[in-house]
Amino acid sequence: MTFFQELKKQRWDDHRYYHHNRINQFLHLLSASCFLVSYVLVFYYPAAAALVGWLLAMVLRQTGHFFFEPKTYDEVNKASHEYKESVKVGYNLSRKVVLLSIWALVPLVLFIKPDFFGVFTPATTFMAFINNMAIIWLLVGLGAIAFRTLHLFKLMGIQSGLVWMTKIISDPFHDIKIYCKSPYYIMKGEMYDNMDDWYEDVSFDNQGMKP
Repeated sequence: MTFFQELKKQRWDDHRYYHHNRINQFLHLLSASCFLVSYVLVFYYPAAAALVGWLLAMVLRQTGHFFFEPKTYDEVNKASHEYKESVKVGYNLSRKVVLLSIWALVPLVLFIKPDFFGVFTPATTFMAFINNMAIIWLLVGLGAIAFRTLHLFKLMGIQSGLVWMTKIISDPFHDIKIYCKSPYYIMKGEMYDNMDDWYEDVSFDNQGMKP
């Protein structure tokens, strides 16, 4: 596959396997909007960007995945939850638990080690503590992307790693595009996406982008 064919495939697999629930889609719409705010803030106030990204965007996003997305057998794609977890290119739910645990431990470690092992001048005010914590959170987020990208270089090749990194960075724009109608479907009482509209939109090649 070309770079853009693989990008389309990764986006399609992510959508069909992990975004059936309309509430999850709506939470991704809200999350994407928050991430776009972070993208702007990172150039002016990186700590604020990290706070918006983690406390709003990531919390909304992962709430959708962990609490609303079904973990039972996927009749639409004829796949078990275990299979979907095993073929997930990026951070599956198990990897997300590890990442979120690291994120949650940052304030505790910073409280015990105010200089964070010599990285910061110890905070003397609450706002200084929040600023230091936010900077670490920003580095955790960037580090998670860099780590998985390098890991995919080894597992799947350089193109696949770069495709995944491109997908992650551009996900907020793409999520707004594909989930902008989620509130409409929720108001109609349609709680699950049968993926029919995506089957019509996605082009397939001999590598099998559709099961």
